Amino acid sequence: MYITIYFGDKPVILADRRDARIEEILMHPETVLIDECSSHAVHAMLHEIKRPEVKAGVMLSEDIDTLQKNFWKRFHVIRAAGGLIENEMGNILFMYRRGYWDLPKGKIDDGESVEECALREIHEETGLENLKIIKPLCTTYHSYLYNGEDVLKESYWFLVHGRSTDKLVPQTDEDIEEIVWADRHRVAELLQSTYPSIRSVFQGSGFN
Repeated sequence: MYITIYFGDKPVILADRRDARIEEILMHPETVLIDECSSHAVHAMLHEIKRPEVKAGVMLSEDIDTLQKNFWKRFHVIRAAGGLIENEMGNILFMYRRGYWDLPKGKIDDGESVEECALREIHEETGLENLKIIKPLCTTYHSYLYNGEDVLKESYWFLVHGRSTDKLVPQTDEDIEEIVWADRHRVAELLQSTYPSIRSVFQGSGFN
């Protein structure tokens, strides 16, 4: 089992075994390895990942549930949901926001399911009306600093069908400047200017 948390473009991977994937990551001298799951170990990793010379971190423990619990305790956790939206022509929707190409997502409201949140956020951020969830894709994790507080955003992603004939209306108060439908060739181009967590949504989905 793997859980990858992004700190900017740096991944910290929580894993319950040392397999070929982990060995490949550990071959790089810029990777830090910590093989315990205590709160102290988590504190040490969070210190290490902030060092500029460190590019990735790996935390190994057979008790990955305890490791995740101790990791999560260090953050204010926000749950969110969003979608990778495909239209009837096979094009994928991207939004340009704050200097990056992004996918629509947002915070889950009280009493709201992850599916309800994903559809609501897609509508609010893009204007799309005719939406249908096809299947769940993955959950991504990334950390950022907000008002001096360390936040960990846990985002649930779905493959969603939308219609190209719907009018696209960028939610400008969320700093969305442009929305486009991208064909397969342009998807590869736009993924060069997005967040690592967004690229991971595409991995294994058949669109990368």
